Amino acid sequence: MEMKKRINLELRSRVPEEVVTELVLDNCLCVNGEIEGLNDTFKELEFLHMANVELSSLAQLPSLNKLQKLEFSDNMISEGLEVLAEKYPNLTYLNLSGNKIKDLSTVEALMKKMMMTAEEGEEEEEEEESLQREKRKRDGEDDGEEDDRSF
Repeated sequence: MEMKKRINLELRSRVPEEVVTELVLDNCLCVNGEIEGLNDTFKELEFLHMANVELSSLAQLPSLNKLQKLEFSDNMISEGLEVLAEKYPNLTYLNLSGNKIKDLSTVEALMKKMMMTAEEGEEEEEEEESLQREKRKRDGEDDGEEDDRSF
């Protein structure tokens, strides 16, 4: 089945902007090794599964800021992995098994960038939690002061 047709079937009369968080396109055929029919209107997409679709080029990949999991196993990808970190800043899971990758330095560079992004996210989370604790503590102190005055 062609990828465009499969995407339309997966949407089930929904538009991509409507809470489409998961898209499974396994075993669809790419046109000339590139993705067809997937674009950046899938703003809420968190999981993209494209195993065995004869994908060889990552050039046409749309930017999807919320994408966390990407399954590209059993394709013909051999290079161009650096775009993944740029187009998917929240990516936490990536499966590239069964591809034609020969130079592991591109995978290593991608993993470093993904790990740096994950560490930055953890630091931001910790900072946010710390700010919330401080706010609760201040709110608790404020409540305590009011209680003292009411007696």
